[in-house]
Amino acid sequence: MIKYALVCDKGHEFESWFADSAAYDKQVKRKLVTCPACNSAKVEKAIMAPRLATSKQRKGAIEMQIPAETPAAAEAPTAAPVAMMSPQEQEFRAKLKELRDHLTKNAENVGAKFPEQARKMHYGEIEHRSIYGEASPEEAKELAEEGVEFHPIPVLPDERN
Repeated sequence: MIKYALVCDKGHEFESWFADSAAYDKQVKRKLVTCPACNSAKVEKAIMAPRLATSKQRKGAIEMQIPAETPAAAEAPTAAPVAMMSPQEQEFRAKLKELRDHLTKNAENVGAKFPEQARKMHYGEIEHRSIYGEASPEEAKELAEEGVEFHPIPVLPDERN
């Protein structure tokens, strides 16, 4: 899979995933790749910055990819990432949503107290129960280093709207 930063003829920027560069070329030629903002099929690859990692990031931190800014990007509204999904990917997405719904329905939302509550359960200070909440990246790292078992809840793009 390869992710391209794309821009339409009206300057809207967006991203999309393709199986490979040949798949991108084939879909653009058939006008299957369209801008989510204006539906234009006149799309081309935007300039992208390479993925760079510092020595700290190479030791396990999340790498960030920063697309290069084009002049049109400053004027255009922020576009959301889009993708064309195969039936298998749609099924996988549905299962992720089902998992998320099950977790949030059957667990207690402890909000920002998640790290504190998880620690107390881990060390036997309170009874184990299903909980979910929020933790900063630093808090999550500390929990993992202490051996507290937890898992991020999948966030799907349409849940951010």
